[in-house]
Amino acid sequence: MPHLQGVSRETVLMFPPSLDEYIAPDNPVRFIDAFVDQLDLQSLGFQRVVAAPEGRPAYHPADLLKLYLYGYLNRVRSSRGLERETHRNLEVRWWLKKLTPDHKTIADFRKDHAQALRQVCSQFTQLCKELELFGGELVAIEGSKFLAVHSRPRTFTQAKLQRVLQELDQQLTAYLSELDQGDQHEAETASPPAAALQSKLDRLRARRARYQEIQGALAQSGESQISLTDPDSRSMLASQRTVVAYNVQIAVDAKHKVIVEQEVTNAVTDQDQLSPMAGRAKQTLGVEELNVVADQGYYDGHEVKQCLGAGITPYIATPQTSANQHRGLYTKDDFTYEAVRDVYRCPQGAALEFRFATVEAGRHIRYDKTAACHTCQARSRCTDNKEGRRITRWVDEHLLEGMAQRVAANPALMKLRKQLAEHPFGTIKRGMTQGYFLLRRLAKVRGEMSLTILAYNMKRVMTILGVKKMRAAVA
Repeated sequence: MPHLQGVSRETVLMFPPSLDEYIAPDNPVRFIDAFVDQLDLQSLGFQRVVAAPEGRPAYHPADLLKLYLYGYLNRVRSSRGLERETHRNLEVRWWLKKLTPDHKTIADFRKDHAQALRQVCSQFTQLCKELELFGGELVAIEGSKFLAVHSRPRTFTQAKLQRVLQELDQQLTAYLSELDQGDQHEAETASPPAAALQSKLDRLRARRARYQEIQGALAQSGESQISLTDPDSRSMLASQRTVVAYNVQIAVDAKHKVIVEQEVTNAVTDQDQLSPMAGRAKQTLGVEELNVVADQGYYDGHEVKQCLGAGITPYIATPQTSANQHRGLYTKDDFTYEAVRDVYRCPQGAALEFRFATVEAGRHIRYDKTAACHTCQARSRCTDNKEGRRITRWVDEHLLEGMAQRVAANPALMKLRKQLAEHPFGTIKRGMTQGYFLLRRLAKVRGEMSLTILAYNMKRVMTILGVKKMRAAVA
């Protein structure tokens, strides 16, 4: 049986009379075209919305914005890749009315409109709210590391700089010693000429001066590390390895897994991100109360207190950070707090009472202990401190205890967190292949991430409602 045969390349075809007939009514590009056309681009911060009376005509920002939205929806993010699409992609040619901007124009648009792109993302979020795609009851907050345009060798900490400078000093000492020996036995030894050694010394001294300059800049900045290629990026731990990246935060609504809020930060951990992200999500949703679920990386007493004070109820499992657990000793969880007497009861039944209070890292802490430790038979299983076991209690510890009770009472909610928060990052990094940035500096990568989040939300909403309903919503 013969194979399927195509049409001869020399066959004369009768194409549709217009380019518009190639684009189906339910094609996503028709919604994006309608969505961008109804935006007030000038109020959002886009340049050249009104054409200049003189000079060479510029591309309308709406055309370039549509081009980028198409690219991020279809895994084409580079300016050169988008330039190629304008010459060969039928949907893009329909969109741009056969315009073909060069890659420099395309790249500059994204670079120069970082804040405006964030506003476009917010506009689509408001559209989702109007279409009642948000439940407004439960939000999952999650963070993930997205690679920066940077390499690890060009990121320095004080310890790394000290190590590099020490190695350079050792090399300088070795070369100086070799140079002295060459001067003493110039006629007898086969050591390199003094001129060659002097050249190496000059290069080493120049390198040392450069690293000393970096060390001074790091000390002056007050930061824990400094990056040379992208100064705003940081070395972070991601999946058991260290990467130079940015920390991307999202808040996902439970109803349809649509992203409510997003932010890019260079904070190495998620510990201080709970209340800012939860507060922004609450404001965007326009609700009085909100439940928020997050993983143990967000566990922080101050952040929990801030949330509760703002009408946000957090659900975060208590992490086990006690060193005693690894040593086989009693942990704080083995001690029972009696609220009536305001004392802790140890596993052997002794009461640990208040001894003194202090302030540590901005937190008001009290210390409880008991004299029964000195005669306790189980002391070897409790502590190796000569003064006996001491238990600390934060002044607002009851807030964390209340949260632990809520988590224990709602185990299904904690399982739901993975489905809500990790699903978008999996889609973005794997399905959309956008787990790394193309731009440098924090302000620009925030604009770039807004395009990624916007593309994800558009994909999600068009799957839920369909293109025709979305077009009708912006008509």
